[in-house]
Amino acid sequence: MIEANEANTPRKEPGRIAAMFDRVAPGYDRTNTVMVAGQDKRWRKATREALSLQPGERCLDLGAGTGVSTAELAKSGADVVGVDFSLEMLKHHKDRQVPLVNADALRLPFADDAFNAVTGSFFIRNVVDLDACLTEIRRVLAPGGRMVLCEVSQPVWKPYRKAHGVFVKHVLPKVASRVASDPEAYQYLSDTTMAWPDQAEFADRIVKAGFRKVAWRNLAGGAVAMHRGFK
Repeated sequence: MIEANEANTPRKEPGRIAAMFDRVAPGYDRTNTVMVAGQDKRWRKATREALSLQPGERCLDLGAGTGVSTAELAKSGADVVGVDFSLEMLKHHKDRQVPLVNADALRLPFADDAFNAVTGSFFIRNVVDLDACLTEIRRVLAPGGRMVLCEVSQPVWKPYRKAHGVFVKHVLPKVASRVASDPEAYQYLSDTTMAWPDQAEFADRIVKAGFRKVAWRNLAGGAVAMHRGFK
């Protein structure tokens, strides 16, 4: 189980997090779809549309897991590469016809300015160093390239925000105990959701990493948000 520190923020140790995702890999996609009532498909489509990928462009999909998001992005005709640091997640790619690479988002095995676009869905809150990850994303982006990150966030309507907090903290772990192969892993995901910064704070971190024209779009009433920035 991933421990929390005194501030109730989950302690992120790369080896332990990778091992956790290795354990949940066999049922990861199914469990996610069940827990968000199928909205994950809508969010993947929204991310692809926000990137506006064109045939011939190069796109990097971080935290690609089994490659389901990478395959969605490839529908654009762009040259898309998926990256994940969990080898077991990549092994469960189910023969998706997309290239997948086992690597750490903090040390990407790609040259500077290599991609027209970089994206990732529900991965960046798991990295050990958020600011270093944003810097690494900016490094591999070509000048003028865009980044779109889809991640958990804070609902904008106060009553919904309170109800959502109860769901994430108490209901989600119970649901996971019924449908997930490793309920402790989903307790960790619940904890990281509660600890993640809101839309404005995350946008500020993106600005400080050197991105311009930073903006966000709320999904699911703000429980999820897409943040965009340009190099």
